[in-house]
This record gives sequence, structure tokens and C-alpha cells, in this order.
Amino acid sequence: MIATVRVTEKGKNSLIQLKRKTGIENWNTLCRWALVTSLAESSVPPKEEAGQLSNIEMSWKTFGGDYADIYEAAFKQRLHEDQLPVSEANQWFIVHLHRGISYLNRKTSNASDLLALLGE
Repeated sequence: MIATVRVTEKGKNSLIQLKRKTGIENWNTLCRWALVTSLAESSVPPKEEAGQLSNIEMSWKTFGGDYADIYEAAFKQRLHEDQLPVSEANQWFIVHLHRGISYLNRKTSNASDLLALLGE
């Protein structure tokens, strides 16, 4: 479904701030947590123009690691629940990813905050 995960410049700047605050160095780890944070929200994220893409990109396998199939299934389920077309999966993935990045960045000032937030 999604072959390559790409992050916008705005998302990259937020990820850099998250890395600084939490000490977590891997883009894929932060992006995974951002995705599941957005998927956990009951509302459909507002569909916005993605903006300019940054140099942060990774394969789906790198993004998901050993659990790539589970992340894909969770995302597909969310598309189904929101009655969104699978043909727009890439666009909705970017929207969810960036909503999650923004949410994590606003709610986190250190690694403990991040872990507490993810434990909710």
C-alpha cells in the first residue's frame, strides 16, 4: 500500500524538536509513535496540503520494522472506519503522520512525557 514514508519540512522541524526533547534518535521510532497517536484520536484529521517534502524518507519496512504489517492493518482499518477511499491512502497517511507529529511535539517536553502520553 505505502512503499515510502515521506515527511514534510514542517514535520521534519517538529521531529528535530522531538529528538532534542526526548533523546530518541531514530526518525522511524518517532514516526511510528506519531502515527499510532493520530490513529488513536477519534476525529478524522483535517485534510491539508502536505507542503514541501523534506529529505526525511524511509521505506515502509524501515518505518514499521518487525511490525510493519500491524501498522499497515491498523491504518487500513482506520481508513475503513472513516469511510475514506483506499486510493487516497498515501495522502491520508501523511495527514495522520503529521497530526501525530504535531500532537507529540505539543504534549512532550522530555522522554518521560512521551512515554506517559503513549501509555494513555
